[in-house]
Amino acid sequence: MKILSIQSSVAYGHVGNSAAVFPLQRLGHEVWPVLTVHFSNHTGYGAWRGPLLAPADVAEVIEGIADRGVLGSADAVLSGYQGDPAMGAVILDAVDRVKAANPEAVYCCDPVMGDVGRGMFVRPGIPEYLRDVVVPRADIITPNQFELEFLSGRSTDSPEALLEAVDVVRATGPRHVLVTSVLHGDVPQGSLEVVAVSDEGAWAVTTPLLPISPNGGGDVTAALYLAHLHTTGSPATALERTTAAIFAVLEATLAAGTREIQLIAAQEAIADPPARFAARRLR
Repeated sequence: MKILSIQSSVAYGHVGNSAAVFPLQRLGHEVWPVLTVHFSNHTGYGAWRGPLLAPADVAEVIEGIADRGVLGSADAVLSGYQGDPAMGAVILDAVDRVKAANPEAVYCCDPVMGDVGRGMFVRPGIPEYLRDVVVPRADIITPNQFELEFLSGRSTDSPEALLEAVDVVRATGPRHVLVTSVLHGDVPQGSLEVVAVSDEGAWAVTTPLLPISPNGGGDVTAALYLAHLHTTGSPATALERTTAAIFAVLEATLAAGTREIQLIAAQEAIADPPARFAARRLR
C-alpha cells in the first residue's frame, strides 16, 4: 500500500515518522513521510533542538505531492501527535483530498493526548479538538485506555465497560478501534491487553507486562495495525501480528537497556511477526 504519513520526526531515536516509516517499509509498503517537526530527539528527554514546522509549510509539502499527480493513489493517511488545531486542519484537508480521489482510502489516527500516570500532556483544547473534530473523521483509531476513557466519557474498569466505551466512540465515526495498554480487574497480574473492535466483532490479546514504557511504541503500533489490517482484512490477525511485533521490539529494547525503541534490532520480527499471541474473541 501507499501511505501518506503526517507526523513528527527526530534525528536521534524513534518517535513519530521516525518510528513509523521504517517498520512500514520493512513490511514492503511505500511511505510518503510529511514532517510536522524535525527535532534532534524526542521531547521526553526534557531538552531538544530543531524546528516546529508551520502548518502552512506542511500544507506546501502536501501540495507538492499533489503536483506530482500521485496524492490520489494513496491508500491511507496516517497521523499521530497533533499539537495545534491548525495542523489538524492541514491533516484533515489532506484526508479529504486523498479520499476524494480514492474513496477506498482510509484515515488512521493515533489520538495522542495523554496516558495513565501522566494525565494529559498536550496543550489545553487539543483533547477536545481530537474528540470532537478529528476522531469522527477517522476510519481507524488507536487510543490507549486512558485516551479511550476521555474520548468516550466512560470508565473502562471491566471488559464489558471497555467495549461499551469503544461502542460510544465508534458511533461517532471510526469503524476500527485498537485500544492499547489495557489494564482492568480481569487482566491477570503481570499482564496487559490490547483490544481490537470492528463491525466484525471484538478481540483481545494478552501479553506479559514488561517493565518498560519507552517513547514511540504507540507510533509503531498505529502504523503496524494499519498495515496489517489493510493486507489481511482481519482485525484479529492484524491484532496478533501487531502485538507480536511490538512485544519483540520492547523485548529488544529492554535487553539493550536503552530508552530508544530497538526497531533495527527487532526488524526481522517486524517484517515477519512470530505466531506468539493468539487473539481471543470477546464478542
